[in-house]
Amino acid sequence: MARADADAPPSPPPLTDDRGRTLTLRGWNVEDKTHRGADALSAVTERHFRDMHHQGFNFARLLVFWDDLEPRPGHYSVRYLRKVERILDWAHRWRVQVVIDAHQDVFGPEFGHRGVPEWATRTDGLPFTPHPEDWFAEYFEPAVQAAFEHLYQDRDLQRAQTRMWQLLARRFAHHPAVFGYDLINEPMGRLREGEDLPAAARRIESEQLTPMYNRIADAIRTADRHNWLFVEPTPIVGEGLPTGLGRIHDPKVVYAPHFYNATMEAGGDYDPSARWIENYENAVTGYPSTQHIPVVVGEWGPRDSSLPNMARFYGDALTSLDRYSSGWAGYVWCYGGGYCAVGEDGRFRANKEQTARPYAPAVAGTVRERGYDPLARTFRLVYDSPGRSDVSELSTPPTGVGWRVSVRGPAVAWPRAVPAGERGTVRVWAQPGASGRVTVTVSARR
Repeated sequence: MARADADAPPSPPPLTDDRGRTLTLRGWNVEDKTHRGADALSAVTERHFRDMHHQGFNFARLLVFWDDLEPRPGHYSVRYLRKVERILDWAHRWRVQVVIDAHQDVFGPEFGHRGVPEWATRTDGLPFTPHPEDWFAEYFEPAVQAAFEHLYQDRDLQRAQTRMWQLLARRFAHHPAVFGYDLINEPMGRLREGEDLPAAARRIESEQLTPMYNRIADAIRTADRHNWLFVEPTPIVGEGLPTGLGRIHDPKVVYAPHFYNATMEAGGDYDPSARWIENYENAVTGYPSTQHIPVVVGEWGPRDSSLPNMARFYGDALTSLDRYSSGWAGYVWCYGGGYCAVGEDGRFRANKEQTARPYAPAVAGTVRERGYDPLARTFRLVYDSPGRSDVSELSTPPTGVGWRVSVRGPAVAWPRAVPAGERGTVRVWAQPGASGRVTVTVSARR
């Protein structure tokens, strides 16, 4: 269980809402990387949000692509914006909060992927060789590295990127489903001669990503001063390396690293003895602790969740994430094989059912302890209530036996039981004027 310990090293602060409640986001990425133009986003349906809601999730990271939004310089697709808005309407209907993610893989369509438009891709005539068996290796192709360098340095591309974000912020700032904006997915850059990958990642983060994020933040704030800004390091952080990101000068910034292991991404099994999760946690918490910003992990999850050690992986990963993060979005909510959370029948694929567990989306007080014991099938939340009239919320996924709820301290909960087969929302009201420690226990019924 995650505990607040006065003797522990500094940890990232919690994510909070406008009422000061401590928030937890739990959910999945939602995407359509296949369809473009008139068919863009057609693979995303209301079913995605309905099914996530019914399993207790409250969060989605929605992938949008600049090449769909602005197919020609200065010409934005009204059709695409309407499709994004329709998806946000579905999310709101099913009480799912959304981060809009400006997604790129290997820069964009110039290299056979999605992201930055071809008109904004400058390669300096350098070569590009596809790697169909290892697409991540394409980031190290000279043409791709040049394209990133130009995006970071060329003034006209900087202006185009900030205009794109201003447009999105103006359009969706007041949509009730929007929680924030993820400014760019998994940014990379150019390795210089004699520079190893860790040194290159720190330089790119410090000298190129940090000023880019500050530029985009300033642009978004001309239209939206309320929603959160999610910033990512390079994906090299997955190897347990601290980021070189600097200060983002905005009061509502979330650090949003991804949580992937190279061996597992290549199809290998989880090796607990390698201590990858422990090394990742130690490395990833330094920057947000120093900058005093919360952490929400934007992507995580193995390609093959059926391997022998994957049950152990999900248990270890979820325990680690509970210690330092304010939430996460698994990759990816879709109906099929590979990374998909569920199969075509809507049932969780192997071991992914562990992600659907009780948690506290909002806590009106200072959290002292929270966590889920999968063996006892019990979630325990301990917090100090300030005694003002406010409500905390707990979420339970559907099970074959249901859940029972108990409360100690100056608060009352309703309902006190969640029937079998139903998703539950439990609300805990503080007793006005009665501050003190509250303990809420949610246990599987026997």
